[in-house]
Amino acid sequence: MILFPAIDLKDGECVRLVHGDMARATVFSGDPPHQAKIFEDQSFEYLHVVDLDGAFAGKPMNARAVEGILRAIKIPVQLGGGIRDMRTIEAWLSNGISRVIIGTAAVKDPDLVKEAARLHPGRIAVGIDARAGKVAVEGWARVSEVSAVELGKRFEDAGVAAIIYTDIARDGDLKGLNIEATLELAAALSIPVIASGGLASLDDVKRLLQPDCARLAGAITGRALYDGRLDAHEALRLISAAREAIRA
Repeated sequence: MILFPAIDLKDGECVRLVHGDMARATVFSGDPPHQAKIFEDQSFEYLHVVDLDGAFAGKPMNARAVEGILRAIKIPVQLGGGIRDMRTIEAWLSNGISRVIIGTAAVKDPDLVKEAARLHPGRIAVGIDARAGKVAVEGWARVSEVSAVELGKRFEDAGVAAIIYTDIARDGDLKGLNIEATLELAAALSIPVIASGGLASLDDVKRLLQPDCARLAGAITGRALYDGRLDAHEALRLISAAREAIRA
């Protein structure tokens, strides 16, 4: 399992939202590249970045901050937010992003996802952000009639590298991951699933290391890292120990 620290970008700053509400943003750092370097120095192995402004605008809005992050660190970066056409996908991949996350366009233009996955194997992920089981789009501003499982199944044979599943009702709320819904999605798909939304403490990390969560590819953590509720060193130690136990 990979634990992804998250950098959510709004107006060039690192913020965390509550339930995806842009009016409820807390700024944790005005220097995203520096924050990314902190995560790398803590031994995280993969960074999760979201252009929040881009998610609402439908195009990249924090490119300067993302480019600064890419210059500051060597670990791979996955990026979502405002990625809705092939030109944007290919621009980010050529600029050093390891994996792009397609959210709104996965609902509105599934053929884009399939073509991108064909052209860039292993580098395309789908973001499924759900409210009461239904997929939300356009920066979570609108809820579609498509269920999370239904959307995931559309890409079963497309070569998608991962599904990032976020329970909006828990995102930024520190109430714990929605393990039940995440496992339900993972059980319905062969695509690796990454859990997101609500990770609050080491108890959540320990839960992710239980046998029934072995099918999950990882989890994303944001606010708990920033406000100190989650000890990065201890979380990564637990994950490393679990990996060693599996290898043994």
